[in-house]
Amino acid sequence: MSLTSDELNYLVYRYLLESGYTHTAFSFANESLVTKANINGADVPPGSLISFVQKGMMYVEIEQHINDDGTEIDTGDDKMSLLLPGHMQSRESEDKSEAGDAMEEDGTEIEASKVTTLSGHESEVFTVAWNPLKSLLASGSGDSSARIWHIPTTDSGTEAERAVQWHVLEHFNAASNEKAKDVTTLDWNSDGTLLATGSYDGQARIWNEQGKLVMTLNRHKGPVFSLKWNRTGSLLLSGSVDKTSIVWDTKTGDVVQQFMFHSAPTLDVDWRNSNSFATCSTDKTIYVCKIGEDQPVKRFQGHSDEVNAIKWDPTGTMLASCSDDFSAKVWSVKQDEPLHDLRLHTKEIYTIKWSPTGPGTKNPGKPLLLATASFDSTVKLWNVELGECVQTLCRHSEPVYSVAFNPTGEFLASGSFDKCLHVWSVKEGTLVKTYKGSSGIFEVAWNSSGDKVAACFFSKVVAVVDFKAA
Repeated sequence: MSLTSDELNYLVYRYLLESGYTHTAFSFANESLVTKANINGADVPPGSLISFVQKGMMYVEIEQHINDDGTEIDTGDDKMSLLLPGHMQSRESEDKSEAGDAMEEDGTEIEASKVTTLSGHESEVFTVAWNPLKSLLASGSGDSSARIWHIPTTDSGTEAERAVQWHVLEHFNAASNEKAKDVTTLDWNSDGTLLATGSYDGQARIWNEQGKLVMTLNRHKGPVFSLKWNRTGSLLLSGSVDKTSIVWDTKTGDVVQQFMFHSAPTLDVDWRNSNSFATCSTDKTIYVCKIGEDQPVKRFQGHSDEVNAIKWDPTGTMLASCSDDFSAKVWSVKQDEPLHDLRLHTKEIYTIKWSPTGPGTKNPGKPLLLATASFDSTVKLWNVELGECVQTLCRHSEPVYSVAFNPTGEFLASGSFDKCLHVWSVKEGTLVKTYKGSSGIFEVAWNSSGDKVAACFFSKVVAVVDFKAA
């Protein structure tokens, strides 16, 4: 048996995806051209690289314990390890087991009958987004497609699954008519009439709610990692591995302006108001840009590793960022240094979310909070006015990829590669509901009425939990 370089590259690519290094995975795939290899990902089970390495270690260990004549070499209780002592490996397993046991102490496990499972994607599902006005859920997958699902508002579980209708949004490369690979990001406009999708082929596309392609936006030279509509729906902002961000006119499809400030891939973008926005990159910097200006309005430096995500607060006065340097920071355009440097996580912080509370929201009487989700398996809630951590949510046992507040800010959903969707009480910091799926979770999202939360899984499915009924 032999392993080709393409096959090895694909195993590394899958390992990076399964381990949560999504941006690294896309960059590796782009440079290694692994997506052009003739490999059917559906035939490769999760954890394949780890399985190969473990089996290889077993054979090496056997060789080290057997003499040439076949007799066994007595090495006592020593166990082979490439990097860590055996007792540390077993301790890690014990820690994860304890986290799982703790999860059962509080929080009610959601019955399968309250969960609507949406099947149809042929590869992992990276992203989900609810329509802001209708009971429509969009999902983007590694199978070169997005889907728009019509979710029943009353039934859930198997009854809802039978009633679900959907549109398949196939992503083809216009030049070659080949499938465009991963759909990496998607976003609805404010009135829910149009859906924007970003793909690995470097194109952004706009679709109507019936799944019909309205226009293709073609200027980027690398995968599109982030897409955001402005509040009026007149402009679309995209960020790409090609180091640039582009503002598009959504009526004509024309490029309003392309911004080329970063020296490495752009990982996230976020509008501040109708004509200014922020971008972040693997180059460790953040830029605040304004349409019509050929230089950045502001440059924030302070992170010592790549900046994974940025989010403006509801009033557009504070910008939160998170990084592989284990920190989250809160910035103001009025000063160069961060307002707060939040450093309690012990591993990379993958994403952040502001609560829909405080000034400028529908819940002005509640304090503004910032949620940070980390590869250290925890979620932390911060009082930004004080710069203090007010809750640490620690029932996950694997990296946490996504968090989302419900519309009132009363609950927070979190999704992890431990297969669990958790719903927490923000005020108490306690686990309220939990659902364990079949594989790791990439993203979670609440609908606008707050009675359903969706999660997308590595195992090619999307789960919709009826929260009120659960």
